[in-house]
Amino acid sequence: MQNIKIFAHRGSKGTHPENTIAAFQKAAETGADGIEFDVHLSADGELIIIHDETLDRTTSLTGYVKDHSAKELKTGDAGVKFSKEFLGERIPFLSEVFDWAKGNGLLMNIELKTDKLAYEGIEQKVIDAIRHHEMDQRVILSSFNHQSIEKVKLLAPDLERALLFEGLPKNLEQILRDKQESGFHPDQNSLTEVASQIAKTLGYKIRPWVANDGGDILKLAGMGVDVIMTDFPEKALKALKDWQANG
Repeated sequence: MQNIKIFAHRGSKGTHPENTIAAFQKAAETGADGIEFDVHLSADGELIIIHDETLDRTTSLTGYVKDHSAKELKTGDAGVKFSKEFLGERIPFLSEVFDWAKGNGLLMNIELKTDKLAYEGIEQKVIDAIRHHEMDQRVILSSFNHQSIEKVKLLAPDLERALLFEGLPKNLEQILRDKQESGFHPDQNSLTEVASQIAKTLGYKIRPWVANDGGDILKLAGMGVDVIMTDFPEKALKALKDWQANG
């Protein structure tokens, strides 16, 4: 039976404040195979782990990430809006996540958040950080901005790359054929048996996002995807284990 991996989306986002070390630690403890997180640039060019372009939804700070220095971002609380239990949880920097990851074997799907804002030079900065921390074999770089992935391909052809999709274009087969990347990351609501088969035939690894419901997890498992991204890794691992036991 195919070995389907579980990636914790923004860490264990369902139970912990998203994109924080606490959420990543919980994912590691549950036995997830990998974590997915998002990277932006601070005003002074530091790589910051947060989902939104703005700070307001998930932290004690306000405004755009790009308008704050790394020093200012260090003062932000990324836990308090989730619950008082996580008061004082910090906004992590990519270097901190890599330092933490040295203590485990988790794979890391890093989403370059260049689909709304053009972060000049972010691709090279992320590549440099990956090289510096010797994480070459443990990362997958993905983006909705496929030009960002093209840049990574030119700058670091050896790193694993993936194309993110929300909704599937009619010319999906042509895009996948032309891009020749290794990962196909569709939203799970759009993924069909046909699209899955096209991607598989072209040699892509299929890693849909985000399945939290048991029925959705089993549907994706039945399609033979390679990875299921979920906000609840513990729940997803149990559903997968039960499915495999009954298979």
